[in-house]
Amino acid sequence: MTRALVLGSTGRLGRIMRRVWATPPDAFSALHWIARKPEPGVTAWQPGDPTGALPRADVIIALWGVTAGDEDTLALNSTLATTAMDLALDLGASRVLHCSSAAVYPGTSDPLEETDDTDPPRPYGAAKLAMEEAVQAWVQDHPNGPMTCLMRLANVAGADSLFASLDRGGPVTLDQFADDHGPQRSYLAPQDFARALIDLSTCPDRYFPPVVNLAGPRPVAMEAIVRAAERQVIWQPAPDNALQCVSLDTGRITRLSGELVASSDAGSLVANWRDWGETRQ
Repeated sequence: MTRALVLGSTGRLGRIMRRVWATPPDAFSALHWIARKPEPGVTAWQPGDPTGALPRADVIIALWGVTAGDEDTLALNSTLATTAMDLALDLGASRVLHCSSAAVYPGTSDPLEETDDTDPPRPYGAAKLAMEEAVQAWVQDHPNGPMTCLMRLANVAGADSLFASLDRGGPVTLDQFADDHGPQRSYLAPQDFARALIDLSTCPDRYFPPVVNLAGPRPVAMEAIVRAAERQVIWQPAPDNALQCVSLDTGRITRLSGELVASSDAGSLVANWRDWGETRQ
């Protein structure tokens, strides 16, 4: 059985996963939630604290990260990632799962594979790419250290800007393109994220991917998500540089976990948001 330790348990994504795993999955013999500040069921620990009071672990799931701020603030993503690696050494973990982002890819409408070139167009994506490079440098310096997986997450239902708009209530404004339709994006349902985390934590070493896209097999129309949430769409002309479709190739995660089908269905994404999102409407 696998002992899992989750970092960043009080962040937006961490809170969602604590609701999904309110009853710890059978795949984990122990599941420990860690964050800077204590909450019921969460152990307080932050970088720089002694690690002696933390439990031993087989896998560290690093959900922590910085999503906004200036360049120096976003650079903390690299510091947090290498801290997770150091912690894995201290606690005996053989694997570390890092939350990267689809934002590391260049802006293109073609399905993006893990082997494609990375050329992030925005500061957040650049910071996540720097985080990936920091992890890879750490691994080179510690050849006997833990295995790592850089998880390039699609938009997570309940944790992205569209679902933040749904959280606020009322109509939702979307870009409208020349074909009169709105944006399409790859999404990741919390239930599918949980499934992938279990598989990445417990699969045989030979199947453990160093980099993996996490998303549904098909992109989802944002309009369909808004309609499934029974909200009104307000259209605005799409900017000239806007991409109508951003999708991830999901062959690697499909071979490990099967298709993450809830992540490609607007109704399932909304149901996940209602069950485990911030407002749980």
